[in-house]
Amino acid sequence: MKIKKILDSLLRLHPKSIDLSLHRIQRLLKSLNNPEKKLQNCIQVIGTNGKFSICSTLREIYETAGYKVNMHISPSVRKFNERYYFSGEQINDDRLYKLLSEVEKANQSQPITFHEIVTAAFFLEAARTKAHINILEAGLFFRLDASNVLDKNIASIISPIGMDHKDFLKEGTVDEVIFEKCSKLLNGSKVIVSEQTSLEILNKINKTIQSNTSKKIISGKDFRYEKTPNGFDFIDNSGSLSLPKPNMLGDFQYGNISTAIATVKELDQFKVSQSHIIIALSKIKTEGRLQKILNGKLRSYISNNNELILDGGHNTLAASVLTKYLDTLDKNKKIYMILGMMANKDHAEFISQFKNKLRLIIAVDIPNQKNFIKKEKLNQIIETIGIKSKTGTSIQSSLQFIAKEDENAIIFICGSLYLCGEVLNLN
Repeated sequence: MKIKKILDSLLRLHPKSIDLSLHRIQRLLKSLNNPEKKLQNCIQVIGTNGKFSICSTLREIYETAGYKVNMHISPSVRKFNERYYFSGEQINDDRLYKLLSEVEKANQSQPITFHEIVTAAFFLEAARTKAHINILEAGLFFRLDASNVLDKNIASIISPIGMDHKDFLKEGTVDEVIFEKCSKLLNGSKVIVSEQTSLEILNKINKTIQSNTSKKIISGKDFRYEKTPNGFDFIDNSGSLSLPKPNMLGDFQYGNISTAIATVKELDQFKVSQSHIIIALSKIKTEGRLQKILNGKLRSYISNNNELILDGGHNTLAASVLTKYLDTLDKNKKIYMILGMMANKDHAEFISQFKNKLRLIIAVDIPNQKNFIKKEKLNQIIETIGIKSKTGTSIQSSLQFIAKEDENAIIFICGSLYLCGEVLNLN
């Protein structure tokens, strides 16, 4: 309860949840004696999708090789503590409460967004926690994101980029997204560019980072992967590594994992072997990313034959890779979707990717959230696109409805990481 109380207090420090600027976090960091300047060996991960998968893969590989890792992610799925990982463990409630209280006091009630103040808190605790490597997932865009306050890092990773957060763009184009994410990467470092959805996107990224003095390592040019019957081969200029299938669903994850491996190989000051990578791939956990729900309370609402899959995808790029995953599932089984989304997403673009893939979509409200699109309005958008749909009063009743209609159906819950968090907490 005390964690919720202080988080609510931090949320009230600024009228907007997002207000792109660096001056507030720079002011707070200065009052904290600039802890971000004390961090060593920082890896920053920027992009639209795949950031969490890349961060998780890096952490697992380095920890398997015996290194201590701090990691900051955003947003969290089930619990705020997930955002802060220090030297081998997620922060506990007592440590989190003391940290947030300290930063709140240092801020002296001055205006600052929630994301900015909790990012400052990570920098403060990371500076006090001994670790060999600090992994930072960027928030909205990067140019004016609270994570973009470092003077140096050892790598900047660009994950797949696509259209998202149109409401923060002037023109609403992918060119703007690329500029916001890639134009202010640190110089004198290494920039690793992951597999992109098109050559056009990749070329635009390369053009944006052309004047950056960092060494560039580009997917398709400097490294690639090839699927094999038992996994995949990672191939770069030094040769190839034969690797097993990772503990993650979806072929798109091969691109994310290969980007993490390319980064690890490029940062050869850390000694990582092929066996370390193989072991790490079997241990990666990514909650809310193509996650199968095999047990738990929610299984009681459906039949034993119903397959239940969860994913936090919420933008067009995510939808395009999710539909490819759905195409790999049993063609004899119908797919039903339970969908809840935040209000500021491009709902029609996301939903239209699933046309002719689904038997039915049930639109739901996202519990315990404020800025979601109401299920009635979401249902209208779905109907306009031409997919059969209805509204559901809850996640549980939606599951019951689908199981009653088809006890062999595949049930796919998606549209928001916040919805995923609620589902996992219910489970």
